[in-house]
Amino acid sequence: MIFDVKLEKLSGHDRAGVIGSIHKAEGDIVKAGEELFDIEIKKGNITVTSDVEGKIIEIKVEQGDKVSIGDVLFTVEGEKAGKKQSFNYMSNFLKPQRETIDGDIVIIGGGPGGYVAAIEGAKQGAKVILIEKESLGGTCLNRGCIPTKALVRSSEVYELVKNSEEYGIFNTSPDYDFSKIIERKNEVVKELVGGIDYLLSKNNITVFRGTGEILDKDVVFVKEKNKEVTINTKSIIIATGSSTFIPPIKGVESKNVLTSTEMLNLNRLPEKIIIVGGGVIGMEFAFICRALDADVSVVEFADDILIALDEDIRNEIREIALEKGIKVYNGSKVEEIIDTEEGKAIVVFDKEGAKGYITGDKILMSVGRVPSYGNIDLDKLGIAINDKGRGIEVNSKMQTTAENIYAVGDVTNIIQLAHVASHQGMVAVENILGNNTEAEYSVIPSAIFTSPEIASVGITEKTAKEQGISVNVGKFPFGANGKALTQGDRRGFAKIITEENTGIILGGSIIGPHATDLIHEVAVAIKNKLTVENVINTVHAHPTTAEAVHEALLAATPKGAIHLAE
Repeated sequence: MIFDVKLEKLSGHDRAGVIGSIHKAEGDIVKAGEELFDIEIKKGNITVTSDVEGKIIEIKVEQGDKVSIGDVLFTVEGEKAGKKQSFNYMSNFLKPQRETIDGDIVIIGGGPGGYVAAIEGAKQGAKVILIEKESLGGTCLNRGCIPTKALVRSSEVYELVKNSEEYGIFNTSPDYDFSKIIERKNEVVKELVGGIDYLLSKNNITVFRGTGEILDKDVVFVKEKNKEVTINTKSIIIATGSSTFIPPIKGVESKNVLTSTEMLNLNRLPEKIIIVGGGVIGMEFAFICRALDADVSVVEFADDILIALDEDIRNEIREIALEKGIKVYNGSKVEEIIDTEEGKAIVVFDKEGAKGYITGDKILMSVGRVPSYGNIDLDKLGIAINDKGRGIEVNSKMQTTAENIYAVGDVTNIIQLAHVASHQGMVAVENILGNNTEAEYSVIPSAIFTSPEIASVGITEKTAKEQGISVNVGKFPFGANGKALTQGDRRGFAKIITEENTGIILGGSIIGPHATDLIHEVAVAIKNKLTVENVINTVHAHPTTAEAVHEALLAATPKGAIHLAE
């Protein structure tokens, strides 16, 4: 008998969600109670299980699809659970294989925190077991950092082609195929995921593809297809990441509302898109979509976009955004989303007591991410949540409040960056193996892939003033840098902050070409407490964009920059 497996219910009042990981493939045998797929809802993730037993004939959804209650997800040939059969020809297939194994470290989550911790542990001789329910690499590699950077590159190339006449190159009809852009993105992701898989294999790390459940401080259970595995372990690392936060806005369940996951899997770019949220993710997508000729509006609740940056950096990127045609609505609170009869959506927002209305084809919801705890019962294990109520509480060694259990990455909600997760993963492993190590966050570079790029590290000028630190500030525009001019990238500047009395470098921000690469010179200087003199006496190659950093350092001294008239 053929059965349609439908989405029967969600959590609370939710009526719709986004398909996450799909645990089965067409042709697989499924039994009642087995996990079919994960779905992202407003308050996190839920896992949907099967109420039928049989062979999967067709899977009607893909990862990233938006689904509502009543939608058909799977078609299965078999029987309803609990129905008597005269003969069950699949009984041998449906009986799970049970296994018990031992390990030194079990890691739940294969993102940049989990897989790096796994490799680090294995290199130091530990028997490591990694559990990942979706694709290796986590959100960063599959639905975040890497795929968005692939789109950034495609949009840069298209913009360059459109403006090629400036370089003496003529192209009368520049165009693009968005499906091909997505195809290239997928190939990049696939190659990198394969690379992680290879590294795990070469380091003899056991990988299970399923959802991990912590039964006790030294016992983890995982289901992988028709296999049930109980793992006895000495230590556990929780690296379950985060999921998109969906705010409680009236009408947010509209099928016209997309998350970043869905944006990265579209076959056609919407002609008119409204982005709710002017943070890092929102502004990166704003520049990508606008470069590809979409009409883009950004609605931001705070008084400015990218509010954590220094004012002069914000002013520069806002001015560039407006010049490119990105419409920005600061200090605006979205109150409602309304679907029109023509299939479009209207965003209703309040700005200083006045109502605003924007109509678009799609709405990208980009207002942050929340920790995802997977299938882990934190209360049962005695694992505390931090005082902000969002994220697992850990100490500087990445230990939770439960014995032998550690947590790293977005699930701790300390700093939601992939490189921070990797750092925390290595710190956790070091402490598990008896090496006293602490996570350190004073020198964490941040990278924003707008056009131009933005990067910062250390303290900002605003923070220095708030803390009463007397500083010197040196700035140098890329418009006076030879390499930047040859590339046609004259917008932006490098900015260095030094302690007034000692000359020690405290912070830096760069907006301009190669900013996300250049910032690491500043990061190394801060980490090693170098002074301006230490760095300016290091010869910088010419012509390079790194010279802008060198000149900004000179500008922070009394003698000033060489290639800038004061």
